[in-house]
Amino acid sequence: MGTVQDEPPPNEELSRIEAIVRAVSERIDRGQLRPGEKLPSIRSAFPAFGVSRNTLVEAYERLAASGRVEARPGSGFYVLRTRIPAAPPSVPAVVEAVDSVWLLREQLEQHYDVRVGDGRPPASWMEGSEVGRYLKPINRPGSRPFPASYGSPFGFPLLRETIATLLAERAISVDPARVLMTQGANHALDLIVRTLVEPGEAVLVDSPGYYPLFGKLRLAKARTIGVRRTPDGPDVADLEEKIAASGAKVFFTQSLAHNPTGCSLTPAVAYRLLQAAARHDLVIVESDPFADILPAARPRLAALDQLERVIYVGTLAKTLSASLRCGYVVASAGLIERLGALKMVTSVNSSGYVERIVNDLITSGQYRRHLKRLRGRVDAATASAQATLGRLGLPIFGPPGGGFYLWCALPDGMDDSALSRQAAERGILLAPGAVFHPATDAHPPAMRINVAYADDPRFERFMAERLGPG
Repeated sequence: MGTVQDEPPPNEELSRIEAIVRAVSERIDRGQLRPGEKLPSIRSAFPAFGVSRNTLVEAYERLAASGRVEARPGSGFYVLRTRIPAAPPSVPAVVEAVDSVWLLREQLEQHYDVRVGDGRPPASWMEGSEVGRYLKPINRPGSRPFPASYGSPFGFPLLRETIATLLAERAISVDPARVLMTQGANHALDLIVRTLVEPGEAVLVDSPGYYPLFGKLRLAKARTIGVRRTPDGPDVADLEEKIAASGAKVFFTQSLAHNPTGCSLTPAVAYRLLQAAARHDLVIVESDPFADILPAARPRLAALDQLERVIYVGTLAKTLSASLRCGYVVASAGLIERLGALKMVTSVNSSGYVERIVNDLITSGQYRRHLKRLRGRVDAATASAQATLGRLGLPIFGPPGGGFYLWCALPDGMDDSALSRQAAERGILLAPGAVFHPATDAHPPAMRINVAYADDPRFERFMAERLGPG
């Protein structure tokens, strides 16, 4: 066994990390470490384990990423009090073998040994021959090999368990069977719109709100009705007026780090919103794309409601990579079954490869370390963007909520769409306020600012020219 100063080779260090994770996990499972109990500090523990400090830090980070412990800044690591509910055993549905959904699901989940009716060749004919050698990072010793099937239409089971653990940290208690993996949040929203919205129906959305959603609702031939967004969240009085006038039964909203305003709803507004939803039998679809860089204790409708009438949509596109199309939707068991069936019919399933990569990034602790860096970048960029807008005399809509966006008003009479066209001629992309409102909504001129790019001097010069002196 090496001394504290020794740095073992990478493979040896990896095995030591896994040994520590396994040992601490077993002590938690046996009850030798109780919920709420603090783990030994890094300083006191790494000599006892006979490893370097960095190796022990990595092991503790992996335990935190697995949901067994939580890191409390400035205090240490503690055994988690919250455990996700156990998933019910998977029992193949017994249905008549002429149903198209049944047949498609069987091609993916494969409950039958003799597969004469299968539509695809064995996975070993392809995945086992070439693709596996490109996926070495997710084929570490001890990891599960790629299955012979094409994967469940509901998503990679271990990632669904991991997502359920992350949701438990946000006080959203759900078993993995109620997590449906999707190809990003937009895919999740598309499935929800197709399932819940009929042509001609009125649907409520944030105004300003998420413009790709408006396009999905137009395709569904829905009547899109905007609910005024305030710095504290949706205007509940306006929501109730719109429900009374339209009979709408579904409301799409983003509670935290709202796109495009950047603001987050307050606990008081969240409480009033859920009260209104109960009075009017309203279903709320809550998107939470920045969840992983926001405090877990922020007020989420899904946590307050525990998915009684709230459907929760998450994604890793904003906080990990837009190219890894990986999102999820969490809802009641019955609705998840309907959404899963629609997913099979429209896109068969999501990428098992991508989901394994994402699960590996989370459970290895790499994602958690990435999030620490990302939070720091967002905080610094937000402060810089506020300074730029302050010099330009452009007021910010409300307090930043921790995401990528700020919303700023433009002078009365300025055409934000025309401003965007003028900026494009100079090679500058602006996001005009008009895009973020339903077509029938009147709106004052405004624009969405991505904090990552607001400190570009070309943007500041362009806006200073258009705003003029004073």
